[in-house]
Parts: sequence; C-alpha cells; structure tokens
Amino acid sequence: MAAANAPITMTEIFTLSSLEISQQFITFTNVTMESDKYICVRETSPQNSVVIIDMTKPLQPLRRPITADSALMNPNTRILALKALLQGTTQDHLQIFNIEAKTKIKSHQMPEQVVFWKWISPKMLGLVTQTSVYHWSIEGDSAPVKMFDRTANLANNQIINYKCDPAEKWLVLIGIAPGAPERPQLVKGNMQLFSVDQQRSQALEAHAASFAQFKVPGNDNPSTLISFATKSTNAGQITSKLHVIELGAQPGKPSFSKKQADLFFPPDFQDDFPVAMQVSQKYGLIYVITKRGLLFVYDLETATAVYRNRISPDPIFLTSEASSVGGFYAINRRGQVLLGTVNDATIVPFVSGQLNNIELAVSLAKRGNLPGAENLVVQHFQELFAQTKYKEAAELAAESPQGILRTPDTVAKFQSVPVQAGQTPPLLQYFGTLLTKGKLNEYESLELSRLVVNQNKKNLLENWLAEDKLECSETLGDLVKTVDNDLALKIYIKAKVTPKVVAAFAERKEFDKILIYSKQVGYTPDYLFLLQTILRTDPQGAVNFALMMSQMEGGCPVDYNTITDLFLQRNLIREATAFLLDVLKPNLPEHGFLQTKVLEINLVTFPNVAEAILANGMFTHYDRPRIAQLCEKAGLYIQSLKHYSELPDIKRVIVNTHAIEPQALVDFFGTLSREWALECMRDLLLVNLRGNLQIIVQTSKEYCEQLGVDSCIKIFEQFKSYEGLYFFLGSYLSMSEDPEIHYKYIEAAAKTGQIKEVERVTRESNFYDPEKTKNFLMEAKLPDARPLINVCDRFGFVPDLTHYLYTSNMLRYIEGYVQKVNPGNAPLVVGQLLDDECPEDFIKGLILSVRSLLPVEPLVEESEKRNRLQLLTQFLEHLVSEGSQDVHVHNALGKIIIDSNNNPEHFLTTNPYYDSRVVGKYCEKRDPTLAVVAYQRGQCDDELINVTNKNSLFKLQARYVVERMDENLWDKVLIPENEYRRQLIDQVVSTALPETKSPEQVSAAVKAFMTADLPHELIELLEKIVLQNSAFSGNSNLQNLLILTAIKADPSRVMDYVNRLDNFDGPAVGEVAVEAELYEEGFSIFKKFNLNVQAVNVLLDNIRSIERAVEFAFRVEDDTVWSQVAKAQLREGLVSDAIESFIRADDATQFLDVIRAAEDGDGYHDLVKYLLMVRQKVKEPKVDNELIYAYAKIDRLGDIEEFILMPNVANLQTAGDRLYDEAMYEAAKIIYAFISNWAKLAVTLVKLKQFQGAVDAARKANSARTWKEVCFACVDAEEFRLAQICGLNIIIQVDDLEEVSEYYQNRGCFNELISLMESGLGLERAHMGIFTELGVLYARYRPEKLMEHIKLFSTRLNIPKLIRACDEQQHWKELVYLYIQYDEFDNAATTVMNHSAEAWDHMQFKDIVAKVANVELYYKAVHFYLQEHPDIINDLLNVLALRLDHTRVVDIMRKAGQLLLIKPYMIAVQSNNVSAVNEALNQIYVDEEDYDRLCESTDLYDSFDQIGLAQKIEKHELLEMRRVSAYIYKKAGRWKQSIALSKKDKLYKDCMETASQSGDRELAEELLVYFIEQEKKECFATCLFVCYDLIRPDVALEVAWIHDMVDFAVPYLLQFMREYTGKVDELMKDKIEAQKEAKAKEQEEKEVMSQQNMYSQLLPLALPAPPMPGTSGGYSAPPPLGMAGMPPPYGMPPMGGGY
Repeated sequence: MAAANAPITMTEIFTLSSLEISQQFITFTNVTMESDKYICVRETSPQNSVVIIDMTKPLQPLRRPITADSALMNPNTRILALKALLQGTTQDHLQIFNIEAKTKIKSHQMPEQVVFWKWISPKMLGLVTQTSVYHWSIEGDSAPVKMFDRTANLANNQIINYKCDPAEKWLVLIGIAPGAPERPQLVKGNMQLFSVDQQRSQALEAHAASFAQFKVPGNDNPSTLISFATKSTNAGQITSKLHVIELGAQPGKPSFSKKQADLFFPPDFQDDFPVAMQVSQKYGLIYVITKRGLLFVYDLETATAVYRNRISPDPIFLTSEASSVGGFYAINRRGQVLLGTVNDATIVPFVSGQLNNIELAVSLAKRGNLPGAENLVVQHFQELFAQTKYKEAAELAAESPQGILRTPDTVAKFQSVPVQAGQTPPLLQYFGTLLTKGKLNEYESLELSRLVVNQNKKNLLENWLAEDKLECSETLGDLVKTVDNDLALKIYIKAKVTPKVVAAFAERKEFDKILIYSKQVGYTPDYLFLLQTILRTDPQGAVNFALMMSQMEGGCPVDYNTITDLFLQRNLIREATAFLLDVLKPNLPEHGFLQTKVLEINLVTFPNVAEAILANGMFTHYDRPRIAQLCEKAGLYIQSLKHYSELPDIKRVIVNTHAIEPQALVDFFGTLSREWALECMRDLLLVNLRGNLQIIVQTSKEYCEQLGVDSCIKIFEQFKSYEGLYFFLGSYLSMSEDPEIHYKYIEAAAKTGQIKEVERVTRESNFYDPEKTKNFLMEAKLPDARPLINVCDRFGFVPDLTHYLYTSNMLRYIEGYVQKVNPGNAPLVVGQLLDDECPEDFIKGLILSVRSLLPVEPLVEESEKRNRLQLLTQFLEHLVSEGSQDVHVHNALGKIIIDSNNNPEHFLTTNPYYDSRVVGKYCEKRDPTLAVVAYQRGQCDDELINVTNKNSLFKLQARYVVERMDENLWDKVLIPENEYRRQLIDQVVSTALPETKSPEQVSAAVKAFMTADLPHELIELLEKIVLQNSAFSGNSNLQNLLILTAIKADPSRVMDYVNRLDNFDGPAVGEVAVEAELYEEGFSIFKKFNLNVQAVNVLLDNIRSIERAVEFAFRVEDDTVWSQVAKAQLREGLVSDAIESFIRADDATQFLDVIRAAEDGDGYHDLVKYLLMVRQKVKEPKVDNELIYAYAKIDRLGDIEEFILMPNVANLQTAGDRLYDEAMYEAAKIIYAFISNWAKLAVTLVKLKQFQGAVDAARKANSARTWKEVCFACVDAEEFRLAQICGLNIIIQVDDLEEVSEYYQNRGCFNELISLMESGLGLERAHMGIFTELGVLYARYRPEKLMEHIKLFSTRLNIPKLIRACDEQQHWKELVYLYIQYDEFDNAATTVMNHSAEAWDHMQFKDIVAKVANVELYYKAVHFYLQEHPDIINDLLNVLALRLDHTRVVDIMRKAGQLLLIKPYMIAVQSNNVSAVNEALNQIYVDEEDYDRLCESTDLYDSFDQIGLAQKIEKHELLEMRRVSAYIYKKAGRWKQSIALSKKDKLYKDCMETASQSGDRELAEELLVYFIEQEKKECFATCLFVCYDLIRPDVALEVAWIHDMVDFAVPYLLQFMREYTGKVDELMKDKIEAQKEAKAKEQEEKEVMSQQNMYSQLLPLALPAPPMPGTSGGYSAPPPLGMAGMPPPYGMPPMGGGY
C-alpha cells in the first residue's frame, strides 16, 4: 500500500544523532520521554551531562553538566528529576529541580535502590524498588508514600513501564523476564494490576498495557478501561492476544463488555513481542508497538484490528503519547524520533473499503469528526427517518462527522413531521439532542431561539448562552432585542456585530465602554457625534471621554482643536482647560498653537489659573511675546519678565518691585545674562536705593559667582552703600579666601559701627592681610581695642600692640591682654615696656598679677637680655614659696645666687629642680669646680669630661668614671683618640680603684679595660688585686679573669696561674684553654677537677693519642671513658678493638655504627658477640635482624632456626627480604616458611628450582603476582603441567590474561597456551577475555576451530578485538559473522563484497545490506551483483527499494547496458513516479511494442519527457503506438499535434475529445469545418455535442446551412436555446433583487443622514479668532452669521450654509 493512502502516517521528526548525541547513549537506560513535550538524554562521555530536547524546538537542545544515573523531564513543565546511587551503598538520592527558576524543589534519600521510575502525572513521580512501589508528590515536603508491594511474578524482572489511570485509582506495573527454556528468545511479559480503593493486586501475563476512558451508552460517567497485550508460548504454540476490559464497573449502570483480539505476527517476527501501548482518546484507537518495529492498530470499543505495518527497521525501545494529534512518538535504536498519526483523509475509506467494516468506519468518522463516511451517514439517517425513529435520527445528525447533517434541510425535515398528541415534537427532540451533545450552529441557534422567544422563556436563552450552547449572530441578536436589550448586547458582542454593539452602548450611555470595545475589535465609530452627544448632558463625562480618545493607539480620532472648540462654544472654560492640560502634557512643538490658546483663555478669564500653568513649566512651545504682553496687562509681572526677551521691556517691568514677590524677582535675576543683570541692579538702586537694597543684596548673594564679586562690590561702592556691602560680603565671607574681600568686610563693618562683627572676623578669619588690617585699625582709633588685640596677638604684632596701647594710655587693655587674652606673650609685653622705659612698679605689678600663668623661661630671657634679671628676684622667690618646681624658675634663681655668691655649693648640691646643664654651663666661666658639682649632680658626662679635661681635673674625672660604672662612659674615656687617656688610667689605678670598696665598681672597671683591649694593663691591675692579698684575692671571677686574660695576652703565665689558683671555674676555663689550643693546660685543668670525660676527649680529639687515652682509661676505669675510647677506635677503623672497648664499657648505644663498621670490614664473628651483648640491653628489631643476617653470613643456619624459635623482636619479613635480595635463598626459605609468607616462599623455591614446592606455596598465597612468577618460571623450565595449574589461576583475572598469553607466545608455546585457554573455559569464573583470547589464538594458530568457537560463544566474546584478529589473519567468513553480531552492517557488507569468494551468501547478504547506514554501500552492492550475480539482482533491489535513489540505479544499469535486467524492479518502484524509472520503462515498452503497458504507464505516471516520447513514437508503424503518441500530446497540452495525429489515423472520437478538453474555441470550430469538408455528417453532429461549450451557435448554424447539414445541427440548436432562456430568467431575477437591495440601502442611508443632521443643528458657536499682531489685546465681538465670505468658526472646518 502506498504510504500516501495508508491510514497511519509515520513521520521522522528528527534524529538524536543529528543533535550530536552519540549512538552509545541511545538506549532504554539513557533516553527518557515522559510526554510529547520533552526528550531527556543522559550522556557519560566525554563528560557527564544531561541533554533536554524541547519538542517545539528540537534543533536547540539544552545541554547541562549533570552527573546522574537517570533523568526525567516533567510531562508539562521545565522540571527535571534526577536519580543517583550513593557511592558505596544501595541507596538512591532523588532530587527535583526547576530549570527555569534554577532552584531545587525537593530531594529525598531512598533507603533502597530505585530500579525504575516515571512521571505518572505532572505532580507525581512513581518509584519502583526491588520490592515495592512508591508515589512521591513534588508539592510540599512529603516523603514518598508506599502504594503496594510487588507480586512474586515480577521477581527478577526488568521493569519497563508503570502507569496509572487519570483518577489514580488503578495502577499497573509491567516487567519482562527471559523466556521459557524451550524458547528463550521469546521474552516473557508480566503485569501487576493494583486497585487503590480495594488495596488488592492481580498478577497477569502481559508485555504492554495502558488505561483509557470510554463512555458507555446509557452511562453519563466514563468507564475506566485497561487494554493489555500478551504473547506467550504453551507446548510449543505461540499465543498473541489483545485484551480490553473494564475496571471497577459502576453498579446499576451499563458496563463495558470484555473484548479480546489476536495479534498476528508475521513468520519472520515470531520472537518479536510488544514493548509499548498507547491509547488515542481522540480517535478511540489502541496502538501496540513491538520491539522490532511492528505497529498494530485496534479499535478501543470493539477490539477490531484496523491496521498492521512495520514502522521501523531498527528496534524500538521507547514510546510516548502524542495527545494533541491523537498519535504517538517512538524512538528506535538508530536515534530516529518517529511520529505516528492518523491519516484523517484515508482512514475511514480504508476501514470501509479495505476492511469492509461499514459500522466501524461510521463510528470512527463520528468519533474523530473524520471525512469519508458522508454517504453512509446520510443514507443511515434517511433510513431512520423513514422508520420514524426520530430520536435515533436526531442522535445520528448530532454526531454526524463534520456536521454534514446539521443543515437547514435537516431542521426543515424535523419541522415537517406532524406532532403527535402527548408526545414531544420531533423538532424539540432534535434540538434537545444537539444541546446535550454540544453547541448549535447559527441556523439551529436561530430556529431554537425563535421557538423560545415565542414562548417567552427568556431564562432558557440566558442559560444556553452561559453554557455556550448557541452560536451568536446578528439575526439572533435582533430577535432577542425584542425581549431583552442586555441579552441582545451579549449576543451582539459574541457575534462581533460591532455597529450594533456601539449603538447599544450609546443607548445605555456607557460611552467609555465604546472606546474599549472599539479598540478590542478594531472598529472606528463616529467619535465627534458621540462627543457632542455626551457634551449636552454631562460636561465632565465629555472631558473624560475626550481624554480617553486622546489616549487611543494611533492618536486621537478627533482633532484637539475641534474638541476644544466644542467646549468653548458652550463657554466651558474650565473643562476645555482641563482637557488641554492633560493632552498637552507631552509638550510637543506641533501643539504650540493649543498651548498659546489655553494660556490666552485663562489670562483673560482666570489669571490665577494661567499663572499656575506657567509656574508649572509644562509648556515651552507657545507664543512667548504674546503671552508676555498678556501677563503684563494682567499684573503677572514676574511671568512677563520671564517671557520678555528684550532689555528695555525687562527694565520697564522690573521696577514694579512693589507688585513682585522679592524671592521670585531674585530667581529671575538668575535667568539674565551678567551684563543685563548688573544693568537692572543699577536701575533698581537708582530708582529706590533704600527700598530695593535688600533685593540687590539678596541677588548679589545668590548669583555672586555668575555676576562676579568684584562687580557687585563696585555697584555698592558706586552708590557708597557700605551697609549693602556689609550685608553682601557677610554672606560671601565664609566661602572666600580672598584677603581683599575680608579686608573690605572689616572696613565696611567698622564704618557701619559693627564693632562686634569686626572683633569676630579679626578673631576667626585667617585670610585678611594682617599688616594692612593692623594699620587700618590703628588709624581708625576704635574705642574698643579688642579687634586690634586680635590681629596683633594672632599675627605676632605684640610689641607694636604694646607700644600703641602704652602710648595711647590704654594700660587697662595691656593688663587685660596679659591677664585674660594671652599670658604667654607677657614676656614680650614686659620687654617692650622695659624698652619704653615703663616704671618698674607697673612692670612688677603686671608680672605678679599673672604669677604662675607667666612663662618663666622667655621672661628670664627677655630680662637677662636687658641685664635686668634682678628685677625678677621677688617674683621667683614668690614662685618657690608657692612650691613651684619649674626648672626655669630654679635655673633663674640659681644664676642669681651664683652671681651674688651666696653659698652656691649648698644650692647646687641640695636643690633638686634646676637644670644641671644650664646652671653648669653658667658656672664654667665663673668657677669650674662649681660646674663639676652641677654636672656630677645631673650626670652630664660629656660636659663633665670636657670641663675636667679643659681644666686638668683628672682625679675628679677618675673618681666620677669609677663611681658611674657606665660602659658607654668608660668606652668614651678609654678610646685611643682620647689624648688624656693615660692620665686618666694612672688616676684610676693609683687613686680611684684603691679607694673603692665596691666589687661592682672594680668589675665595671675591669670589664671596661677588657672592652678597650688593654690586656697588659688589665693583667697588671688584676695581679695587684688578686695576688697581693687584697680584699678581692679570693674572688672567683677575678681569678677566672686573670687566667683568661693570660690565655689571651700571655699564654706562658697560664700554667703557673693554674697551679697557684684554686678558686676558678675549671670546666669553663678548661674549655677556653682548649679553644686557645693550650691542650696540655686544658688537660691539666680537667684532670685537676676530675673531669675524666673532658680529659680523655682532649687526648682523643686534640692531642690525638689513642694510646694515652687507653692508658688513661685503664687508670680511671670509667665506663664513660671506655665508651669514648671505643668510639674513637671505631672512627679509626679498629673494629675489633672498638667492639672490645664497647663490651668493657657495657655500651649498647652505638650499635648502628658498630653494625655498619662490622659489615664494611666483614667482621661478622665479632659482630655476633657484640649483638648478643646488645640484645641484653635493648630490644630493637634492627639488632635482631642484624643478628640473623650475621648468622646467615657465617652460615650458621641452625642458629637462625634456634633464634627465630626464641622470643625476639626481629622483623622477620624484612630480614627474609634482605636475605632473598642477597641470594641467600636457604636462609630466606627458613624465614618465609616460619612467617607463612607463601608468596615470597614460592619465588624463593623457584630460585632454588623446587617447582612443585613453589606451586604448593603459590596455592597457599593465592596471589596473581605469585602465580605469574611461578607460572613463568615453570614455562621457562618447561614444566608445562605445573605452569598450567598456575595459569588457570591467572587467566581468571582480566588484567593478567594478556600478559600470560604474550609470555607463552613469545616462547613459542602455542599448543600449551591453547590447552590452557581451553581448560579455562570450564572455570566457574571464566570471563569474556578468556573466550576472546582463545578465539584470537584459534585465528592465529588453529583457524579450523574458529567458526565453531564464534558461534558457540558469540555472546561472551569481545567482538571488536576478535574482529581485528580475523582481519589480520584474513578469515573473511568469520569476520562477516562477527560484524553481523556486532551490528556493524556497513563493514560486514564491505567485507562480503571485497572477499565474495569466501564470504558471500545471498540470503545473508540481503539481511546485511538492508541494515547498513552508509547509503553508498547500496550502490556498491548493485555494482557487485551486476558483476557477479546478475541473475538475482532484482531480489537485492526489491530489498533495498525503499532506500535507493531509483534514478541513480537506472543510470548505473543504463551505463552497464543492462537496463532490461531490472525491469521487474522498475515496475515495482514506478509508483514513486520517478522520471528516470518512467523513461526507462517507457523505452522498454516501446522496444517491446507493449502499447497497453506504455499507455498505462504514461497515464498513471507523468514524470518523464512527454514531448520527446510522443515525437519518438508518432511515426511508429503500429497504430496503437501512434494513438499513445496522440494521447501524450493531449496530456502535454499540444492539442493541435494530438488532433492532427488522430486525424491522420482517422481516430475521430479521439479528435473530438481532445478538442473538447483543450477549451480552444478556434480549434473546435476548425475540427467542425474539417468534418464538413470530409462530409462526415455523423461526426459533425457528434462534434457539436462533444464540443458544446466551445462552438458558437451562429458559426454552427452558418456552416450547417451553407453545407446543407441543418438537420444534423437542429438538436444542438434546441439544447442551446433552452440553456439560453434559462440564463436570461436567472439574470432578470438577480436584477430585480439587486434593485430592491439598492432601494433599501438608500432608504437606510437617508434615515442615518437625517439623524446626523438632527445632532449637528445642536452645535454651539465657536470663539472668534485671536487678534492679528500689532492690534490691541483682547477679543473682539464675533461677526454676524450668514454673511458671504465669512471664515469658518475658530478651530472648526468649513461646513457651508450655516446651521
């Protein structure tokens, strides 16, 4: 059956591979499709991701990096569910995300693994575990809810689907399991049906199932049906069934009877089985899809088979319902996304014709509203009507497909039936049935409404309209309007009768709804008429309506000026203003005229409104000069100022300051240019200086930056207005740093008497010129001297201030300044007063009045500078008596005492407050000894040294330095650069140190000598102190120091000091002696203090005499000493002596060094003795390990066995490994056997060639590495039996298999390797690698066994690896088989064609080539068969017919000259109407002279060179061929050539038919003349009727009369006259009806015009035009109406003739 005529259409929507989705991910576990909205694909490489495909835009997939085990898209929304197994557990983590909002909705961790899950509704997920089924809602925070447990029949099943009915009352779970043993290929299907209400399950056999809703006649509630398909085998018989049953039948209601039908599988599909089922609610069909691509279509109601076909050559693994089109989606393994839909145009004819099932065809047509059953339905309706079964007839008409019976004729038919008494009229039965079934059409609605209106049952109409049962129309609205206007309006709106709707709104005065409705439906009413109508009754409503019009899209339909005039004609100024203010908000240039208009109106009538409008600033495009004049006249001066643009106008208006708000005037100044503003300011001051001064000051304050401060100052100075200058600069002063500004402000304030302000500015300002200000204030001679005091105090003019005040006799200001303002400057004041020869009493009184606030130091300085220090004696004594501790006070007092020589030593030693440096410096020139006293008191080191050096007071200096004990001071006086150092040292040695009794002073002095590097002087000093029985003779520190100094300066004295002194620090001094390389002295010191270890170390490390050290050790017999000797012997390589010494010392601490030395010197016998001693001291694994190793080295294996049996801490594993690494295998064997390290024991035994023992040890070790080592050793030793035992334990590990194989093959042990692999096949843990490797070995070494091996174990082979091996070894037949098993059909086909001698088999090749993906292989196969098997090429082409390019095939065969060979194939594919095929077949038919086939071909298939073929056969010798040529010419529109060819062969019938079909009048009349010329009268008469529509009657009558054939033309003429009179009657009828319609339309237009004229007479007068420029302001009176030449009213278009 052609695809175009099939009842089910399959369409490829797209392929997953085209979206860059790899083939490996197109599987049941990776692809999900929960609805017809989304497909979700899970990818795991190159990275984990999820691809979401929106079916509305499939070429724009959404790819997100997500790692999950499964992903499901919600059926309706962009919500993604993810499932992932928690690592290391059997628990699944479930998450739900909103992709659009990018948020997580909820998540849950299942306690067990979810083996299958699915969206059962947009809000619910179904979760299937190994034991139970759960439902998980995405709403709220609820956890999954357990619904039921799985039944036993689903145990060990793969779950493939889970569904629920729409009410979620019935649930079905479907799984599949391996088939029965007698037929394992047929998969077994199991189903569990669960009732939620009854909480019961039923186990059934089924592969696919689906729920459906079906309405059983007589039951208003739909029934829930389940349909399921099963395929099973019993005693070798396969049974395939489809069942449809009702679930939960409703008591007391008609129920659905159970249905079942057979599923017919073709012979090639016996092992195929259903994998999915979808139910189309739209058409009531069941779609059953099988794994291998078969589609079964059944009727849901009757379970009748409708259609079966194969829809996919590749396995289908996933389907989904396509609810919007009543079909389904399917995805196959190739990645094709197929859409199956019902072919609306062909399914009903197919069922009625092909299936001959009339009842089902009618049912389908009614159910799906499908064409194709019209005649059947009409016939059945007539039969019911004839049988007076009016109810059944009404139901049939209501359900008729495409409403073919819902016509006025049907209504009339029911109306014509007489009403029986006591029965419902058939017409009402019909309407009642229609209302029950759905909505009435226009005619039915009108007829039913007419009945209801006549019965005055308006409420029925309201109900039907609310339920949308009636189709609204204008006629229906007119009908209802007679009883209810509101209901009629609803009908008009639904019927979209816009004029009637607008009229109804106008009648109801709902004018705002008119605009809304008109916008919604795109209607344009007469807005001007509506506005006039509203204006008469509701002015404010008119404003609102006008504003609504102004906001319409596309602009206001009525000009704003016209609307404004309508308001003004009725003197509605406020309403007009409100309208204009709203519509002029955008402030557009084109609205300038209206802006001017609204301002003019209000300036004349309501100036305050105009002022508010202008102040708001919403208009900028009006006539500004005009408005300025009106504002000036209205007294709005500030507005007129803003609008005038000429300076004279501004100066004229601005002087009216009495009527202008000052701040507004100030703001206006901000809009003027600098020059104009200054000019206006001068005018204002000139007119009224006092009155306008405040405005000018305020203006200057606000715009000083624009106007310039200097300019403002000049204006005030020009009018000598210091008051204005004072106020102006007062506001600007805080922002200015200009000294001149500050000075002018001070000057203005002083001249206006603002003394306080002068005082404040001089005190706070930092910017005025102090010199200039000081001079001005002195010149001004202000009565208040505070401003001058501020300036002089701040800027250092205190002497000038003092002189000015003293000379001005303002002594109280001097006292006030010193006492209150700045006492700190009192010394300057005193100094200036002394210079001015002021009386001392005043000065003393001034000083005493300040007392402690007076700074003493500058006061003393000022007095001392003038030699008047005695003046301060009373003041200073007063301060001291008050307890002053000020250093300056006491300094000054000290100077006075020194000068007066009043016991200065007492003051210098007892006064703690004076500054020693200051007073000492003062004393240096008067008495140096007093200076020393002062400096010593203050520890002034530098000053004291300088004065003593200068005056040769070295004794005093020496005593001071010794007593100070200061390192820095000692360093300073003992430096070589000090020329007085020798004198000082002499005094220190002779006087200072002998006098002191303080050890600290002695220590400090000694240390200083050492620091100064004076060793000889120090030795001399110390000998005198230590050796001469002084108080410090027994001092240990001094003894230490003496010896150490001698070590450094004079080593020859050291031994003597050591022998004479006993109280020194022996260890420390000994160490220093050794460091100074005085080894004998150091040895003597250590020996004297019994420091044996240090002493022996000196002998060993410094003197380097082991003999003396051994002698010393024998003398002292100290273990520590022996230990040191042993270490030294060990360092010198005397291992045996060192070991003996260590044993004497009983020292086990150095065992590591001893072991290392013994191993280097091969002294293992001595090492054994040492280690036995060490083991008694320490428990170290290293010691025990070394002992074992030493035993092994001296071959004492028995001692090893005895040792390891004893308690020990040896690391035997490490010891054994060491022995093994050094090839001491016997000893290692003892160790490994003892610790049961079978792996190492095995390899050790291999080294010892003990293979059997090695195998036994390897068996105990059971390690792959051990097995390999033993195995490879056995192979090398040709112990193949033992090697095989080992190999069997290795090859079960996939990773080690290849290594074993390569080892055997590299050594040529092929047979042994094959034997090993064959033995491995029987292992319990045999894996794919063993089977594959054996296949590779067979391919290489035993090809005769290869095919048998492949066929037996094809499912357990790594096919790609074996493919490579077969390709390398050229086993083509086996290679083809492997390619087929691996679904590599392209490679299989290529191999067969390249190696056909060995690999070709026709049946096998047909199966292969039908599955290849590379299209080029099809044509390569055609070439192959053409060359090698031309006799069966048609069989191949028929297999590939759906995939081949037929044109290309024909070209191939034509080039090969074998076109006739594929004639059967071309006949089979000619239905595709391919040009090349048609032309090739036509050529063959011509060559074979098969005109019947040629005619049929050219008639059915028009894709070929028609003219070329016609020209080719038009001269053929066969008449029928020439006739075909004429036929072709006719089809091609070559009418003349066709007729000429038919004339030539006297085929007159063909001529006439061709002329008639051409539609060419001239051609028909020429043919008529031809028949007359040939005297073919019968043909003439026949031609008149055949070409009736083309031949003109006058021509026919003329030629018939001329040639005496009128009798043959009479029948034609009679027919023509009858037709002509009928047409004239129709035209007259149409003309009369048109005239009636024209009159009615004209009458309606007259009525409309009269109504409009009635409203137009109510229009009021408009305002007159504004005056022309240059005329006086205001409005003149309007001219009288009706005058000739009068212009139209202001703002209105000309209307002619008045009102």
